[in-house]
Amino acid sequence: MSAEHYRLLSHYNVWANALVVAKAAEASEADYFAPAAGLSFGSLHATLVHIMLGELVWLSRWQGEKPPEALKDGRQAATIAQTEVPTFAALREMWDRERANQEAFFASLTDAQVEAPLAYEDQYGNSNSQPLWQLMTHLLNHDTQFRAEAAVRLTQLGLSPGDLDLIVWLRHRR
Repeated sequence: MSAEHYRLLSHYNVWANALVVAKAAEASEADYFAPAAGLSFGSLHATLVHIMLGELVWLSRWQGEKPPEALKDGRQAATIAQTEVPTFAALREMWDRERANQEAFFASLTDAQVEAPLAYEDQYGNSNSQPLWQLMTHLLNHDTQFRAEAAVRLTQLGLSPGDLDLIVWLRHRR
């Protein structure tokens, strides 16, 4: 595994998330916050908050830090969405800050770091250690899963974000 590989996947992830967020900005407030069947976290807002929180939590761990206490349990995205990130504007502001932190992390990433084991605690205090590449792959896969849920909801609202496939992004950036 190489750092360049994860930089590439990170850029793709940012692009795909941005397409979904841009379409979410077009949703009415009622549709954006409405409960919707099939969403793991109940609403489009809570689903997007969950994606962003996953990125924040994992980046904290990759940098040897603990996630902010109020945001540590991504499974509580619906509750956190109401209390910590109550609006689309708050989500976008927080996500923009997080994206800048991620870009800095991936820009400085080395091949040795990608292969090295990383010790961290999960939200329940359990100690874990895995190669960083496995943890980065997990986050990218996690984003894909919940981005797909958000994209289905947006499509139901007539706001499809379009084709989010990696190959589309690779061809587009040529």
